[in-house]
Amino acid sequence: MTTRPAPRAREDLRAVLLDSGGVLMRPIGGRWNPRADFEETVLAHHPAIPPERLATAIATGDRFLDGSSTTPATDDYHRLLLRALDVEPTPELLADLRREVPPATLLETYPEVVDTLTELARRGVRMAVVSDAWPNLPDLHAGLGLDGFFEAYAISAVLGCNKPDPRMYRHASTALGLPPAQCLFVDDDPELVAAALDLGYAARHIRRGDAPATDLPAVTSLTDLLDLF
Repeated sequence: MTTRPAPRAREDLRAVLLDSGGVLMRPIGGRWNPRADFEETVLAHHPAIPPERLATAIATGDRFLDGSSTTPATDDYHRLLLRALDVEPTPELLADLRREVPPATLLETYPEVVDTLTELARRGVRMAVVSDAWPNLPDLHAGLGLDGFFEAYAISAVLGCNKPDPRMYRHASTALGLPPAQCLFVDDDPELVAAALDLGYAARHIRRGDAPATDLPAVTSLTDLLDLF
């Protein structure tokens, strides 16, 4: 059995590496992919598609994402969904599906996030994001008022790998110029927290709502991180 390193003393920590979805922000309506306006957009082009076929296509997309070693290109993901609907993935429809909309119409930050990040920044804590996401994540953060907090992003679609690939974690800590031991990694997925601990990072599993307990060091809110810095 792997022996987990003891939680780091607060004096050791100089930075926090944060996952995005489930840690900083959540989708309005509860679904990450496809985004909430997918059905509306497709039906504007093909109004006769029944709801059950849309649900089946979305489930196909879920299996595709679950089996991918990195985050696929947005158009490739949408092509898969459209082909599951027997719909031609025309350039016009693909462009409509990825059109820019105000992030706040689809996403929201957790209530404590902005205040906690502001206080961490005030204390001189350096911050980076480590997320399995598409390349536009920094723009989404900016639209939610999170721009200016993060010095670096490790994004799966950019790096070509997903967590728990060590390259995801190391990209962020290297960009900050800090060793793993001085970085606290926070994620809502316990397996990814365990992987960070194995790589020598301090780490916390953020357990929001009724998420089950594990034997990992945990917090229930980002505000709890202020006790570590």
